[in-house]
This record gives sequence, structure tokens and C-alpha cells, in this order.
Amino acid sequence: MMIMVSAGELGVYVVESKGGAIACITLSLLCLGTWPALLALLERRGRLPQHTYLDYSITNFFAAIFIAFVFGQIGESTPEEAPSFITQLTQIQENWPSVLFALAGGVGLSIGNLATQYALAFVGLSVTEVTSASITVVIGTSVNYFLDNKLNRADVLFSGVACFLVAVCLGSAVHSSNSSDVEAKLGKLSVSQEECQRLFGGEEEEMENVKEGTAAFLIALENKRAIKVLGKSMVVGLSITFFAGLCFSLFSPLFNLATNDQWRTLEPGVPKLIVYTAFFYFSLSCFVVAVALNVTFLYKPVLDSPRSSFKGYLNDWNGRGWALLAGLICGFGNGLQFMGGQAAGYAAADAVQALPLVSTFWGIYLFGEYRRSSPRTYALLVGMLVMFAVAVALLMASAGKRETR
Repeated sequence: MMIMVSAGELGVYVVESKGGAIACITLSLLCLGTWPALLALLERRGRLPQHTYLDYSITNFFAAIFIAFVFGQIGESTPEEAPSFITQLTQIQENWPSVLFALAGGVGLSIGNLATQYALAFVGLSVTEVTSASITVVIGTSVNYFLDNKLNRADVLFSGVACFLVAVCLGSAVHSSNSSDVEAKLGKLSVSQEECQRLFGGEEEEMENVKEGTAAFLIALENKRAIKVLGKSMVVGLSITFFAGLCFSLFSPLFNLATNDQWRTLEPGVPKLIVYTAFFYFSLSCFVVAVALNVTFLYKPVLDSPRSSFKGYLNDWNGRGWALLAGLICGFGNGLQFMGGQAAGYAAADAVQALPLVSTFWGIYLFGEYRRSSPRTYALLVGMLVMFAVAVALLMASAGKRETR
């Protein structure tokens, strides 16, 4: 059996082998492709996105605390080289530049995840994840390659980046084609929208009697969901998606700088942040920003979402378990991504941005996305997924092995 990690002389749980790193990245891919589906499920059932994201943020931070205290405390501490999590957290050290990089990365991820939650309603699970992930790879992976001193094979890595760039274009084309399909379905509807609202008022038992992908189903879903999207401009959804991708493209390079200090911001002799300490600070800022923004959105909602209150949030138990589960899954997914990236290079770890392969499965299986769509939409969707499959294979194949001290 391949030993993936060691705890001995470094004092922390460290991924050592290339195979172990790829295993972490693969598990991360499954986790990060699943949690958006749970948020989308709750929004389609009418739960306010502010309520869902507050619940999600709590368990997301809990996952980071668990990873830090468990994996960051195994073995004997060596303060001069790689101190344990608690030692590094409590000991007075001049590591604030690295801490600030980790905090900034958490801010980028938090805002990106928040934007994603709204983009999911406007453009669907598949297109949101494909487009934002592709932008993340094109920008973030390129930056990580140079930060990691060209640790990964350039020819393989940038071939994968090119595939992601093509997937961005295909993702936009899928959304455009699907929007046209929706307009065509509504245009052929034999009864008025008001009549459909009367017949399908959003009750779950009524929706079960309507075929997925039909015009009646789309209107019944619109009546039930928390964010109303029918009739909204395609530009709105794609703009939110592109903004989320830009935010996501920042967090991995910032985390890379926090743990490896490529810019020499630390004084000589000051240990670099171990991955678990950096992940704790990263998740702390992610949590603080998420709570601050979503409490604000309770009283001043965006994108025509219903207004709520903190008391309303506390009393809303409908779907809370799914939201809490989504936060745990995302938290462990992020932790595994960083553990794999520290071993094999953060550019290779960006292979987790192929999470739309997982998200698209959930979108089609759970939500019936693209049911009864046009052949053109199906062809674009298949092309998009093929490009993603090729891209993730190339990014994983580019993995190197970081030299340890």
C-alpha cells in the first residue's frame, strides 16, 4: 500500500507522494462538485439564499477548524522548520505577511461562492460551474505555475489551460442556446402564464405531475423558487458567473503565497505557514465576510430576492440540514485541494476546477437540466464536457513533486 502522508519529523500530517496528492485532488473534485448542487436544490425549493449561505458558512468554517486541529497537530513539532498548528497560531512570530495572503484568499473565495449561489439560479448548475471554473484555471493556474517555479510540465499544463478556455466559450454557447430553447417552449404554451400560475402554484405535489423540461414545469418551478429568473436578461447571469470566476482565480495563488513565501516577505529564520495554519486563516476570513454580507442581504436583498431578518433566519429550519452538509463538504474539499497542491504544485491542484463534471451530473440527475432541449444545445453540452474531461486529465498529468526541506 502506498503511504500517502507522514507525521514524523515534520510534526504535521504531510502529503508526500505524487499518488497521494492525486488522491487528495480527486476526492476534492468530488466534494467541490457536489456542494453547489445542494445550494441549487434549496433555492429551487424556495429557501432564501441568505439563509442557506449563513448555514453553509458555519459548517464550512467548522471543517477548517477540524482539519487544522487534527492534521495540523499529529507528530512532534519542530518550531524552527515546520511548527504544529497550535504552536504557529499562538507563538509570536513575524509571519503576518503570509497570514494576510491567506486572509485575502479567503475573502476572494467567500465573495466568489456568494456570487455563485445567485449565478446558479440564473444560468443553471452546469454553465455556472463550467464558466467560473474555466476562468479560474485560465488565470489562477497560469499564476500558480510561475509562483511554483515552473514545478509542473509547461507543455502539458498549458494544453490543459487551453482546453478550459475552449470550455468557457462552449459554456456560454450552451447557456445562450438553452435560453433560446426556454423562450421557444414558453412561446408555444397554449395557456397564459397567469393560468399556469393558478394551475401550478409551486406546490411540490403539483410539480411532480408536470413533465420536466416543459413550459408548464418551468413556470411551476419559477413560482416556487426563491430567485425569480424568467424574463431576466442573459447578460445578468453570465456577468455574475464571470465575476465569480475572477474571484475564484485569486484565492489559490494567494494561498500558494501564504504557504511558500515566493515573494520573500518573511524575515530569515521565520517558518513558513504550514498548510493547516494558512487554511485556518483562509477559512476565518471567508467565514467573517460571508456572515457580514449575508446578514446585510437579509435586510437589503439583491436581485429581487425576498427580504428577511435574523430572527427569520433562525426560525427557518426548512432544508437547514442540507445547507449545513454543503458547508462541510465544501470545507473538506478545499482542505484536500490545498493538501494536494502543497505536494504536487498548486497549478496541478487546480484540476479540481473540473468540478463541473460532477456538478453537471447532479444538475441533470436532480434538476432535469436540459430536458427536452434542442439538438444544438445537447451537442454544445457534450462538447463542453469533453473539453473538461481532457483538461482535467492534462492538469493532473502535469503534476510535479515539490522539494521539501
